[in-house]
Amino acid sequence: MAQIPARTVGSGQLSRKETGAAFEAQARAFLERKGLRFIAANAHERGGEIDLIMNDRGVTVFVEVRYRRASLYGGAAASVTRSKQQKLLHAARLWLARHNGSFDTVDCRFDVLAFTGNEIEWIANAFSLHA
Repeated sequence: MAQIPARTVGSGQLSRKETGAAFEAQARAFLERKGLRFIAANAHERGGEIDLIMNDRGVTVFVEVRYRRASLYGGAAASVTRSKQQKLLHAARLWLARHNGSFDTVDCRFDVLAFTGNEIEWIANAFSLHA
């Protein structure tokens, strides 16, 4: 796994934004090594943000990147709640519409890339359109 950048803020730790950016960069590199192609990062839509949008052999993949220092309370993957899933679905619907598509016309899926401590877990098809 790639190392997190050494840049720190006053407390000696990366800011929340810098930590998120570092893990999103690691997630992108991981997925590209697995053969996915990058489309977009940090796609802001009304009501939500999509961390990464990738292409996997013609399938548009909306990726939520999560990081937790430890596996307390279920770890990173468990932090993608039903409410978060609904926000991601809404943001993806809006992103597709802005790109002349919809869930009816574009083959897509929702993945989670979870970093818990030093472990990385890729959950393809983590949830469906009917979440």
